[in-house]
Amino acid sequence: MHLNAPTDSTSSPSNGPALDDQRARRRAARSLRCLPFRRVFYERVAAEAVSSTTLAGSEDWRALCVLPLSAERAEAHFRWLIRLGVLRREVDGQGLTERVRLTPMGRRIVEGFRGEIPRAGLRERMLENLRRHRPGL
Repeated sequence: MHLNAPTDSTSSPSNGPALDDQRARRRAARSLRCLPFRRVFYERVAAEAVSSTTLAGSEDWRALCVLPLSAERAEAHFRWLIRLGVLRREVDGQGLTERVRLTPMGRRIVEGFRGEIPRAGLRERMLENLRRHRPGL
């Protein structure tokens, strides 16, 4: 059965966006498990805007990430999380900034994990990396 096909006579076209939202949340939750950020990072960006430069130069990076990140690598992860709808760019009087904040969807996803976000296994991280960098495969 195709995932977009109605399953019974009570299904309606209005179920489409809800199904898409559910898929987006599942995809984002899977990505969170594959990225190097700890729960504390997401809690911090829920409370305050953080830039990739600040993150890379942070003295407490071990509390925020499972491995050290350069500003460029952190920014690449930020762009991916923005694309997934987990993060958004902070806006000031001049427009978009390099800082990011957690979105409402991102907050719901993080709250769905009890305690620390479990780290995905090597196979799952490799598959996620392929999905991210080679989406057509």
